[in-house]
Amino acid sequence: MYSGKLKEDLLDKLFEAILVLKNIDECYQFFEDLCTVAELKSLAQRLEVAKMLGENLTYGEITKWTGASTATISRVKRSLNYGADGYKLVLDRLVLSNKKGFL
Repeated sequence: MYSGKLKEDLLDKLFEAILVLKNIDECYQFFEDLCTVAELKSLAQRLEVAKMLGENLTYGEITKWTGASTATISRVKRSLNYGADGYKLVLDRLVLSNKKGFL
């Protein structure tokens, strides 16, 4: 069970709401209302950066393909090395389930 520094009731409610979504279309509907376009694109970019770091691509290659700044890449790398292993959990599951674009 997660017991990290972010644990709080409001976040529990948000995550419970996300867990009731059934498909990508529902995710688009919910997250379009919840986040700005820039916020969503930033989240998607970070996930792709994490995937690429796991593939041992260089910062230059990652910047070229994602447009991410070196600061963003460094932040994601720090999370991969010292974070709560959330990126690893999700990326491993995506690979196992053969989700498009994550092979």
